[in-house]
Amino acid sequence: MDILIWIGAGVTLLGVAGLVWCIATVARARKAGLSDHDLRARLQKVVALNIGAVLLSALGLMLVILGIFLG
Repeated sequence: MDILIWIGAGVTLLGVAGLVWCIATVARARKAGLSDHDLRARLQKVVALNIGAVLLSALGLMLVILGIFLG
């Protein structure tokens, strides 16, 4: 079951990379000096990706735990 642990770790790292991307995108949007309306529009696009990245990380951690229990 070592392969399940490594797959889970990879999926978790993809999720964490997605979270870092979301943080960087929001930081760039805030520094751009956009109006309130434009900033909200950009942040609404990032929220869906942020939730997806969190779920991907959680799924990867579940795979790791499953691999540990089965191994």
